[in-house]
Amino acid sequence: MKNKVLFAVAALALVVIAAAYWMTKKPAQQGQAGAMPPTEVTAITAAPETVSVSKELPGRTSAYRIAQIRPQVSGIILKRMFTEGGNVKEGQQLYQIDPAPYQAAYDSAVAALQKAEANIMSVKAKAERYAELVKAGAVSKQDYDDASASLAQAKAEIAVAQAAVAQAEINLRYTKVLSPVSGRVGKSSVTEGALVTANQADPLATVQQLDRIYVDVTQSAEEVMNLKNTMGSKSPVELVFENGQAFKLLGQLQFSDVTVDESTGMVQLRALFDNPNMDILPGLFVHARLVQSKVENAILVPQQSVMRNADGSTIVFKIGKDNVINPAPVKVSSVVGDKWLVDSGVAAGDVIMVEGLMKVQAGATVKTVPYEKK
Repeated sequence: MKNKVLFAVAALALVVIAAAYWMTKKPAQQGQAGAMPPTEVTAITAAPETVSVSKELPGRTSAYRIAQIRPQVSGIILKRMFTEGGNVKEGQQLYQIDPAPYQAAYDSAVAALQKAEANIMSVKAKAERYAELVKAGAVSKQDYDDASASLAQAKAEIAVAQAAVAQAEINLRYTKVLSPVSGRVGKSSVTEGALVTANQADPLATVQQLDRIYVDVTQSAEEVMNLKNTMGSKSPVELVFENGQAFKLLGQLQFSDVTVDESTGMVQLRALFDNPNMDILPGLFVHARLVQSKVENAILVPQQSVMRNADGSTIVFKIGKDNVINPAPVKVSSVVGDKWLVDSGVAAGDVIMVEGLMKVQAGATVKTVPYEKK
């Protein structure tokens, strides 16, 4: 009986000791289980690089050359010799004006020239005879002078007749209306049977050379001066359509206007692009991206890493060596692709948070993973 009592007391003591142990151990275990791991954020390490700073300017496209086709003689259109909207070559015939009256005028001028050339033969022979006879006193000096004057007059008549032939030949040639440039021809404003007049105000058609094309934009005079000082006339130009798609070929800045618009302070710039497939049509609204300058040892940060405060100031979140995140003021200037060019506030080697702001607060400890552009 005594042994049973001692065994019961010993068992109770063990239970009390075990309970005390677990009561002291449980809070520690609960504390360990409740500790949250650091929040994972993406980050970059700032590094200097050489960048080209560009500016996007709105503009319009225009044809490299534009030729408005007008008749140079009057007459009836006999035939149109091109397909509207098609391509034509320089010197290709576009219209045929009735040549009959001009052919007749040409034939008449040729006949008048032949008559003048025939007349001069007898006049010249007479003048040569009188030149010998006047020396011998067989004819008077007056008769010789009259013969010389007749020869000079006959020569003048030949010159007049030759000019008339040349004019008639030009008019006859103008009955064939030719394209002065190679390019794409638009719609025709006349059909066969229409009466046209020389040098009329309304063009018969328009031919535009589109294998090269201009883009005209405007920029402030101050920016144009900076552009000339930094890039000269070698600045490449990128063309961007309204849908955001970039043209596959780069253009070249051609010139800037010599005057500044007094009301806006803007200067017109013109860039030239090769357009081999004629993808770019005149009159398109586009954006021209001009390289304004090149910056050495520039610091770039992704745009989403820069936050803007209510007062307009900008900040980034830097991650220190202890992996603690804190805001830092920063000044940015230009957009370079999908990044900001930093003027101040970020130095080479700084670790900048890019994504994860909604998951952390200033002063929090974070775990960084490299940012990868999506």
